[in-house]
Amino acid sequence: MSEDRPATHADIVHWLRSRNIDEVECIIPDMNGMMRGKIVPREDFIRAIQTHGLRVPESVLVQAVTGDTVNDTQVAAETDQDIRAVPDLGTVRIVPWYREPTAQIICDTAFTSGTLVDYAPRSVLRHVLDLYAERGLKPVIAPELEFYLVEKNDDPDLPLSVPKGLSGRKESGRQAYGIEAANDFDPVVNAAYDFAEASGIEIGTMAHEAGPAQLEMNFRHGDPMELADQVFLFKRALRQAALAHNMYATFMAQPHENEPGSAMHIHQSIVRIEDGSNIFVDAEGNETPTLLHYISGLQRYSPAAMPLYCPNVNSYRRIRLESDAPINVHWGRDNRTCGLRVPDSPPDARRIENRIVGADANPYLAIAATLASGLVGIDEAREPKAVVTIDAHTLPFTLPLHQQDALGLLDRSKPLRKVLGDRFIDAFIEVKSLEWKLYNKVISSWEREYLLLNV
Repeated sequence: MSEDRPATHADIVHWLRSRNIDEVECIIPDMNGMMRGKIVPREDFIRAIQTHGLRVPESVLVQAVTGDTVNDTQVAAETDQDIRAVPDLGTVRIVPWYREPTAQIICDTAFTSGTLVDYAPRSVLRHVLDLYAERGLKPVIAPELEFYLVEKNDDPDLPLSVPKGLSGRKESGRQAYGIEAANDFDPVVNAAYDFAEASGIEIGTMAHEAGPAQLEMNFRHGDPMELADQVFLFKRALRQAALAHNMYATFMAQPHENEPGSAMHIHQSIVRIEDGSNIFVDAEGNETPTLLHYISGLQRYSPAAMPLYCPNVNSYRRIRLESDAPINVHWGRDNRTCGLRVPDSPPDARRIENRIVGADANPYLAIAATLASGLVGIDEAREPKAVVTIDAHTLPFTLPLHQQDALGLLDRSKPLRKVLGDRFIDAFIEVKSLEWKLYNKVISSWEREYLLLNV
């Protein structure tokens, strides 16, 4: 986080006025990680933060990805009452692609009583981090985010196409870690880096992945809330960079039928607040039982956490035998075929990589879920299954195959309900159940192709 980021109301007033900001985009992450909120003139925004924040309807938190609202919600108020969007001053950033000076700021949500809305995604992650802090611990994470660049497509019935790069040709074949293949999209990548730097998003290395025009951005390790904010904002910045070069950037988990899916791998370690030491190793650098307990929690609860790792009907097309994506919760040392990997690293950087999470996941909820699973594992002090030294894809498929199966596991998981909150899980299931109903109404091209004249 930039050192000149405002910390008080007086700071942000000076920050906005000194930069001649005209408007402030007040952004609320919804259940899907989509941006909701209001665009407010600067002086109106200043008056709002000096009073009680901005009014928004509670229904913004129970909207489906389609924009439809859960009407029979048992969590949000039936009257669609007002809640407050409360700007987190430390998240304010310039929006670098606008011509007029504009700021964006991420907001928490609070009831009119002043208490945070407990089932809002940022509140859920904050609660999990508080549970760690009560134990004198602080998680450290580093996301790796994959995505595809595709040709613009205004017809959802047509498959996506690979865009032309600087070479003027469409990429073919598999070019994992290909330098020239990555260079073909330098204009988009450079624009994304510029947007990220201008808005305080600390991305590190970039690599070409196995799919055509599929890339990966790695984020520097740090505080989970800060990294969730950065991933949330980076998705928008990358889409804008791609649009500026006549392409789309997509974080769909499986945008192409016969190509690899896109993941958001989450590296995680836990340090002691008092001295910053890693609890996964002892003073001599040997791995502690806590590392194994944490892994056991991820193994035991990842199937139930799947709706938070893989939240959409499309997500489960990525979790398949013919893919590089994991199909089970085995763990291995530097074994990328496993859902849970302990990378080869120095003792102070000993960590676990959750490779199950899809690129389409809400970063706040995916990070909260993986940290919650590990925390329950530490508390339960169970031993994980034996380390895997072979290709984990040759072992049984144990992750849920469909969204509805995963939602049932989440609904019935008492440990995850205890850590993440009953009201959050109920609200999340309401939103995803609505999306399933809407999806289930759609007649696909596959059905028209094979059923129309054959049954």
